[in-house]
Amino acid sequence: MAMQAHSNSAASGQLLLIDQNDSHARLVAETLSQSLDQLTQITVVAGGRPAAELLRDLPYDIILADLGSLGDLAERSEDAVGRLVRLARGALVVAVSDGTSVSAAVGAMRAGAHDYVAKPINGPAMAARISELALRHGKDRTLGMEAPSAAGLSDFAGFIGASSAMQFVYEQIGRIAPSSAPVFITGESGTGKELCAEALHAKGHRAGKRLVAINCAAIPRDLMESELFGVARGAFTGAHEDRKGAAELADGGTLFLDEIGEMDLSLQSKLLRFLQTGMLSRVGEAGVRRVDVRVICATNRNPMQLIADKKFREDLFYRLHVLPIHLPPLRQRPTDIMVLARHFLAHYAAEENKRFAGYSPEVASQLSAAEWPGNVRQLQNLVRRLVVMFDGGEVTRPMLSQADIEAQGGVRPAEPEASRTRRPAILPMWQQEQRIIEDAIASFGGNVSLAAAALEISPSTIYRKRQGWADLAATG
Repeated sequence: MAMQAHSNSAASGQLLLIDQNDSHARLVAETLSQSLDQLTQITVVAGGRPAAELLRDLPYDIILADLGSLGDLAERSEDAVGRLVRLARGALVVAVSDGTSVSAAVGAMRAGAHDYVAKPINGPAMAARISELALRHGKDRTLGMEAPSAAGLSDFAGFIGASSAMQFVYEQIGRIAPSSAPVFITGESGTGKELCAEALHAKGHRAGKRLVAINCAAIPRDLMESELFGVARGAFTGAHEDRKGAAELADGGTLFLDEIGEMDLSLQSKLLRFLQTGMLSRVGEAGVRRVDVRVICATNRNPMQLIADKKFREDLFYRLHVLPIHLPPLRQRPTDIMVLARHFLAHYAAEENKRFAGYSPEVASQLSAAEWPGNVRQLQNLVRRLVVMFDGGEVTRPMLSQADIEAQGGVRPAEPEASRTRRPAILPMWQQEQRIIEDAIASFGGNVSLAAAALEISPSTIYRKRQGWADLAATG
């Protein structure tokens, strides 16, 4: 039985909320109806099957699906989300979970969900997130939505950004920092995991002590134990004196283990023992030492996949995964892109003693639409390159093209004219990509989900790219 909550707005838009907890569903529907003025109707169903029946007959713009309520649609939540995505006909699909299952969240995104949100749902924050997703996936006009405002903090402990995704991160850091429990930070390269660790340390009770960081991917395997736990004099050739490791140096403070997924399995067992007892032994030492540290670790890889591949101990993961923080990629918070770009431009212009007048509208549009696989670090490097390469003024598209060496595939030496004239015509990358994707869709009789699976991408990626191609055709 579907329950409907109506908004006072006369604008268009339909949201389907899937939640088997009746009281929670009513509360969420009420807060969303107050926050999402663009929506005329919110429909609530208790499970996946009634949602599928509605989706077969009615079009919805947004689907908010509690992963715990989809068991009647498929045994695995990932399969259930995949079925919803196929029935959704391009609607924005947001998976909701209690936050305890990392694998369920990853599976939902892999199945085509546009985003993942942990409970409890905050109405205004969720409304802002939906607005961002609508803008990102070209549905803002369909839903009558405007770009989200930059409400709330625009900078926090070194982070820059006012999007709802970053507001949630700031809130998490503020709540988690005072604790001494382990923190597990996940996020793609360049999202600011080390910055997050520094913020947690600076805002916690251990701020007066040291934060010691160790990169598990940068230290050779045979040296890692001595770097982490220290070494006793005479333990091996060249060990002429006792030396403290990172854990002892951080005593009373914070130990940050970056790229924890790269740690050797044999050392993982010793780290687990240290976490359980608070005791360590230097390499070559018979005695033990008590050390009091707060451990923060980070990885840019999927920890559940590492466990499945037998590269990371499951017991160690659950010992570390007490307070999780996920840093969103830049592409999931598009409203922060130009905020960051302007910040970096002002910072590096002052550093290089140059004066820039901001970005042209064409450049701003291009930056906002980019995917940024290297996230904030990639944007930061691009802006710094712009400032170094040019003397000032407004940043124009030709300037951006010269500075964006990632888009050029790197700098290559010029080829002889003869070799260039013999080369066959090469289509632009986006046209080649369009041909591959449309051919795959045609091969599966128009089924976007099957085509996406064959191409090993998510259906949402195909819908987003199709919208981009349509926009190019409209402007061209």
